[in-house]
Amino acid sequence: MIIAITREVPIMTLEKIRRGERVSIRNIMDETARLQALRFGIGEGAEIHCDEIIPGGPIIISKHGQQIAIGRGLARQILVNGEKA
Repeated sequence: MIIAITREVPIMTLEKIRRGERVSIRNIMDETARLQALRFGIGEGAEIHCDEIIPGGPIIISKHGQQIAIGRGLARQILVNGEKA
């Protein structure tokens, strides 16, 4: 008998990420937001790192060494896994 043990991965929006977390993009909910994110070079499946959170301002993420400032409105539309790396 084989028993599979699954672990739930917490899902949250990019807006809820904390500084220092490394997450993967799970889903971009809105088509306009998806196109905007793709212009920044981030799409579903991309692994990103939160470098900084500006109070009342954008979230600074990095992907492959390039820093990108993501506005809060766009960040609310992006679902990520909540695992820390």
